[in-house]
Amino acid sequence: MPRPANPDRAPRASARLSRDAILSAGIDLADREGLGGLSMRRLGQELGVNPMSLYHHLQDKDALLEAMVDAVVAGIAPDHEARVAARHDAWTWTDEVRELLTAARRTMLDHPWTVQALQQMHTPTPATLRHLDRLLAAMRRGGCSVDLGHHAVHLLGSRMLGFSQDLFVESPSDRPDVGTDTDPAVREARYRAMAEAYPRVAELALAASHNGGLGGCDDDLEFCLALDILLDSLERRRLATTNGGG
Repeated sequence: MPRPANPDRAPRASARLSRDAILSAGIDLADREGLGGLSMRRLGQELGVNPMSLYHHLQDKDALLEAMVDAVVAGIAPDHEARVAARHDAWTWTDEVRELLTAARRTMLDHPWTVQALQQMHTPTPATLRHLDRLLAAMRRGGCSVDLGHHAVHLLGSRMLGFSQDLFVESPSDRPDVGTDTDPAVREARYRAMAEAYPRVAELALAASHNGGLGGCDDDLEFCLALDILLDSLERRRLATTNGGG
């Protein structure tokens, strides 16, 4: 429940207000309520200040959101360089990239609103560019060419920031006709009906359901599997190029 602003302490609170405090409060608010709950007015209530005082530090809500994303991305694997220095002899470039990307995924899971915000942005923030630079630096240290790094950026796509964009994401709100019923018999009956028109889609859906033969749809597992396949393929391409195979 939002804390009501206290007009008696607003001037003093505004005087102590800092950009970092605003971003920290904004991130906490978005973590709890998502982007739908984030506004300058709501954030002012959280901080106990007049919302207009926020504009002395950030131009508007878009600037706030961009700065919040930048702060979150900046927190991805902050000790990475020290870990590389300590373990570099034992690490391959794929080990290093895998750690960076799985660290990014942990960060995105801690702040799930960031994914939506990143998808809405047209230009990368400074922290996002630094993160990309670390990934490319790991590849170059591992013997990858600039050209292979270029291919990697396209292949890894959103996985560089710890999430993947699936073709379809189904939820009860997306499919009101489906509802929230998780009864295996109801779900199986639905897939059987689907099989008349789309037999192979239904076959996969039934097998991958939580009670099916393929097990549940584990997003972490799918993320890591795709990452392993992509990194293994990039390493094979690197070796082929190094050995003169094209």
